[in-house]
Amino acid sequence: MKQFLTFVRKEFLHVLRDKKTLFILFGMPIVQILIFGFALTNEVKNSQIVVVDYAKDMASQEIITKIEASRYFEITKSLAGSKELEAAFRTGEIKMAIIFPEGFNNQLLHQNKAQIQVIADASDPNNATTLTNYVSSIISDYQAQMNENVPVPYQIKPEVKMLYNPQLKGAPNFVPGVMALVLMLVCVMMTAISIVKEKETGTMEILLVSPFKPLMVILSKAVPYLLLSMINVISILLLSVFVLDLPIAGNIFLLFAESTLFIITCLTLGIFISVKTDSQQTAMLISLLGMLLPTLLFSGFMFPIENMPVPLQWFSNIVPSKWYYIIVKGIIIKGLGFSFVWKETLILFGITVFLLIISLKSFKIRL
Repeated sequence: MKQFLTFVRKEFLHVLRDKKTLFILFGMPIVQILIFGFALTNEVKNSQIVVVDYAKDMASQEIITKIEASRYFEITKSLAGSKELEAAFRTGEIKMAIIFPEGFNNQLLHQNKAQIQVIADASDPNNATTLTNYVSSIISDYQAQMNENVPVPYQIKPEVKMLYNPQLKGAPNFVPGVMALVLMLVCVMMTAISIVKEKETGTMEILLVSPFKPLMVILSKAVPYLLLSMINVISILLLSVFVLDLPIAGNIFLLFAESTLFIITCLTLGIFISVKTDSQQTAMLISLLGMLLPTLLFSGFMFPIENMPVPLQWFSNIVPSKWYYIIVKGIIIKGLGFSFVWKETLILFGITVFLLIISLKSFKIRL
């Protein structure tokens, strides 16, 4: 028994002295509880919307006030006309627009009925449906207040219009997210084990004594996966168009160019993991857990980023798949050109250059 207790004490000391084990034991649960409990929610809050108020009367102002008071919406600006709406939707600045027609209050008082036009960005059908339901609920509340002690009830009917995805299909939201997820996992995992494998098999010495410079060694590792990943992109797009019936609204060459940039970003990230680890198992684990979870949680594919606490919103900016998801969604669904996605492209390019530089700096040219 004494020997057993001695072994148990020894194992305790091993665990308590190992910071990595302590982080997995105590750090991971805390992080997961905080993320899943506070950050990840399907509830839509603080969605940016615009109001086009042609009426500017008492009824329209009271409804706008109710919408402003709601925690679900944030009115970014009130447009003078509907001409600016299309540009605002295309750039992704707003999720929804509410349009009050001229003479809204007069129609309500004299005809006992009026309409409000509600336009939502249905490229994310779940989000669009939720937002329109919130607005309909606010209008119903206002209508109920008006109808108290009134012999003939007033009727306010929201006329809902879904942009980009009027049938509310799931594929327009699903395909860009899956593209980002698949490319990120495949590219990072495959390249992450490339240099580590050379270290484990002992062939790194041959590479180091060869006339190749470190940059050439890294590029030679990345090129095959770049070409194979492009085949993946073509396969996904063919399935999307011919099986899922999701047409590509934008320029196909721009889509391929942006996909190539994202693949290079992922390959560079895989190379970085590879030069920083010493075993294939570690590289595989880091690339799988380190890329899968951020892509699922912080790309905007599954959970609205605007609902998260500000620190997590900042963190999402360093996740490359977030920017690729925005780009692909804009090109495939909204038909955007380069002038609308150049900022996201520049961020991806910057991440790639940064990772390439620190990978070259970290690449050991001596054993």
